[in-house]
Amino acid sequence: MNYDYQRTFSTAGTAGASLHYLWLLLLVAAFGTYSCAPTSQMESPPSGDYSSTDIKPLSEAAPPTPDPRVGLEAGLFDAGEAIWNLEMLSQTPPPEDFIGVTNSDLAFKDNYAIQGNYNGFMVWDISDPSSPELVVDFVCPASQSDVSVYGDLLFVSGEGFGGRLDCGTEGVDKTVSEERLRGIRIFDISDIKNPEYVSNVQTCRGSHTHSVLDDPKDEENVYVYVSGSAPVRPEEELPGCTSAMPEEDPNTALFRIEVIKVPLDHPEQAAIVNSPRIFDELDAPPTHGMSPEDLAEIKQAEEEGAFVAEFAGQPRILPPGMVRAMLNEIVSARGGSGEPTASDSAALREKLPEIMEERFGIRNEDEPEERGPNQCHDITLYPEIGLAGGACEGYGLLLDIEDPANPMRVDAVADSNFAYWHSATFNNEGDKVLFTDEWGGGAQPKCRENDPKEWGANAIFTIDENNEMEFKSYFKMPAPQTEQENCVAHNGSLIPVPDRDIMVQSWYQGGISVFDWTDPENPVEIAYHDRGPVDSTRMQMGGSWSVYWYNGAIVNSEIARGLDIFELKPSPYLTENEIAAANTVRFEQLNPQGQPKYDWPATFALAKAYLDQLERGEGLSMDRITAARRGLSEAESASGDERQEILADLADEVANNAGNSARQEKVQKLISTMRELASR
Repeated sequence: MNYDYQRTFSTAGTAGASLHYLWLLLLVAAFGTYSCAPTSQMESPPSGDYSSTDIKPLSEAAPPTPDPRVGLEAGLFDAGEAIWNLEMLSQTPPPEDFIGVTNSDLAFKDNYAIQGNYNGFMVWDISDPSSPELVVDFVCPASQSDVSVYGDLLFVSGEGFGGRLDCGTEGVDKTVSEERLRGIRIFDISDIKNPEYVSNVQTCRGSHTHSVLDDPKDEENVYVYVSGSAPVRPEEELPGCTSAMPEEDPNTALFRIEVIKVPLDHPEQAAIVNSPRIFDELDAPPTHGMSPEDLAEIKQAEEEGAFVAEFAGQPRILPPGMVRAMLNEIVSARGGSGEPTASDSAALREKLPEIMEERFGIRNEDEPEERGPNQCHDITLYPEIGLAGGACEGYGLLLDIEDPANPMRVDAVADSNFAYWHSATFNNEGDKVLFTDEWGGGAQPKCRENDPKEWGANAIFTIDENNEMEFKSYFKMPAPQTEQENCVAHNGSLIPVPDRDIMVQSWYQGGISVFDWTDPENPVEIAYHDRGPVDSTRMQMGGSWSVYWYNGAIVNSEIARGLDIFELKPSPYLTENEIAAANTVRFEQLNPQGQPKYDWPATFALAKAYLDQLERGEGLSMDRITAARRGLSEAESASGDERQEILADLADEVANNAGNSARQEKVQKLISTMRELASR
């Protein structure tokens, strides 16, 4: 349409404007479109060309070629970078006590990003995402220090053997110690600049990760689901802990998770209220062997004298730091000092299987091979739909969480292409779930040129009305990475683009990727950021641990480099209107493992986003889309009764002329949005 609405309305009263607008609608009904007359007979648009867009279907997505992520220069804080359809707002290094120590997960409260670190946690004020300010760096060592918030409470996971109840930095050097912390720490952050350590809950296997569940039927308590993956601690250290098989001891700490109940008024009374056995009657999952790249690497490492140990059923090359620590322990045990000798190295090789079983083993020697998993790595809770997704070692589980203290398994899926089910993300409607595979444990290069694209990837499932999952496709970050870059699927979250399933995800040193999985059989990457390796000569840990959308910002916890903040840039695959509509979703707090349901307020941005999507999906003719865009623009510049009448008439016009649309559901959402705007 090429009529000058602004000039027409500016020279007529409200009633006249409405009549003129209705006259135009009648004209459309008579002649079919707003653009039937020759351009020379029509007046110029008030601003912009409403029929000229750069919107493209995802099937035409064309990322830069050759891929600029390939061949980036190495460096810690000066690595080469590649970016597409994102804008970097800030890169902030960690404070002194956290440099060189692994940054882990993120949680959000108000204008703050809380970043876990193996040395404790940091609180960043991200009110100005281009210049985050450090509010507090709280030293309290314990791996992994995964973090979650609820109101004025902060929960922090501790699983490593060196975590102390008093947050001391000296570690714990005894096999059994009353000073050791393995479980959940609870802090009062009502004064976020001065966190107060108020309580802890010890668990038999510690807390590798955890998830916070807000039960809408219980205003007095919050629940924490704890996933522990370390060996069971001695009963002498924590009474009641045993690693026996279930048939030997029904109270075994294996094959269960922990549910902690936290009274909000008395968090110091937090305690385990249930240890549900969600793994009952699961058989051993199918597995895949090692890739050709890995087999060749192991063979070469053994020939060169590297330390290779069995871990999770496969040989692994031990990192130099781990080897040094083990050698130092052997030197200390024999009463020696100084550098380890050749005899010390020989002793370590002999004791290595025993050491690995003691520290990292998850299976007794006499445990039957046909057993399924005995732990979860991560559980994503989606209370609005009453379900949780459990990424549980060899399976992806679907859990009913209607009774928060008693989760029940309703479905389980396994996949021979998956090595280690790591985390889960639902789409907003709850009829799809995406699981990640942390093949290699996150410390190995698994995105090399010849690594299978189905390994270390995401698996996308639909969920039917009976809560049964059906596999649809895989998605893996497509840019090949080097031998010096640990890379595999890791943590991410949905971006609240209306009517689309778009996720931003970490890939360690594979960077971050934004992809659309609205069509579960055809996920498509639409944005990314990547850096070169931390070190060009050897594999050193680095990259994105977790990246999440929060109130318009994309916040990235970079393992070695600190905190990154991005924002989305408009592209043919994600428009300015879609981004603006996403940014109308606001939260006072966010834990991605306690997934919230996104609801969009009725805004002009939302209506425009629906129009953009109707263009992308060919849900209306371009003439009708152009006319609707003009009408929305005119309504947005008007006010009061004039705005309401324009919107009401426009909604009626769309409704009257959209009977043949192949996108009826989206058209109805557009109409509802315009009518809600008109009712204000």
